[in-house]
Amino acid sequence: MNVIEQRLIEATRYEPPQRKDWRIGCIGAGFIMADCHLVAYRNAGLNPIAIASRTPSHARAVAQRHEIPNVYDTWQMLLDDESIEILDIAYPPDQQLDIVREAVKRDHIKGILCQKPVAMTLEDAKEIANLADESGKKIAVNSNMRCDQSMRALKYLLDEGILGEPVLATIEMRAIPHWQPFLEEYDRLEIFSMGIHHVDTFRFLFGDPDEITCVCRPDPRTRFPHVDGITQFTFKYPNDLLATSLDDVWAWPEEPCEKDIYIKWRVEGMDGMAKGTIGWPDYPEPTPSTLQFTSKQYPHRWIAPVWDTVWFPDAFEGTMTSLLRAIEQDKEPEISARDNVRTIACVEGCYRSIDEKRTVRFDEFSF
Repeated sequence: MNVIEQRLIEATRYEPPQRKDWRIGCIGAGFIMADCHLVAYRNAGLNPIAIASRTPSHARAVAQRHEIPNVYDTWQMLLDDESIEILDIAYPPDQQLDIVREAVKRDHIKGILCQKPVAMTLEDAKEIANLADESGKKIAVNSNMRCDQSMRALKYLLDEGILGEPVLATIEMRAIPHWQPFLEEYDRLEIFSMGIHHVDTFRFLFGDPDEITCVCRPDPRTRFPHVDGITQFTFKYPNDLLATSLDDVWAWPEEPCEKDIYIKWRVEGMDGMAKGTIGWPDYPEPTPSTLQFTSKQYPHRWIAPVWDTVWFPDAFEGTMTSLLRAIEQDKEPEISARDNVRTIACVEGCYRSIDEKRTVRFDEFSF
């Protein structure tokens, strides 16, 4: 293994907190909590001690599966458990603000990890960020694609200037997400539930855009009413960088046609190019994401590090441990609620572009 491959692999590792025994209370017992959060926490040696769910029987089943000692029938009862130090929320996003409002009143709770999207409106996202500021508690958001191994390695390449000034970035998703039942209550669908990963990842890699342009159409497979099923959005940056995502949740015709499912990404710079894949569409088969790059600094070859960790569930270790480190070091979480307000603004920009059929400037939003 050469030096640059080793550095890229190291860039994907998560710095552990000083304490691994922070007592975590979990609100929610669906797939994301049961199969991602809790699996990652156990693998990392973290300490979930309590769980509650909208359906108490689900909470009891997940508690038994993951050996969680305390089960509560409501999230309000869980919040009253003074042994809990960290709150981990995986609830429908329109109900998340109510939980945070109550949680910040509890002195024993030191930090909160909210699920993405942090809220379904920019105003609610701002309120959650304000609650963090006013209470002094650390509030982070589970924007976990930032913790995908290929994205962390790509961020290293960009930060080190190995690709030079970025010119064009693309994400192409041909995949069929499972629309959770609560999503049927919203008319805004794909960008808030899946595309937001790509929105936030572009912000992670390149910062806030100047301009946002988005088009969409409904997904023929999705039977409940919705505005955005298949979407394409483009961010334009001050240096003329274009970052565009095609989110295709139709992905293949109905049976008996063959499937062609994948997520691919590519970043072209003045001095090099990187491309790769995200392993998520193969879940539950553990398939690591990939990255390969070529650069003037490493001429006439492709360099392709290999790791054995995967986005689902391993990235969920990264979002929680970054919150724990922020508490220990008394600093802003890497994916703070305040930072995530700007991700929600980009999402709102996409919907405004759809509604008004125009390019939206990011500075139309106030913070």
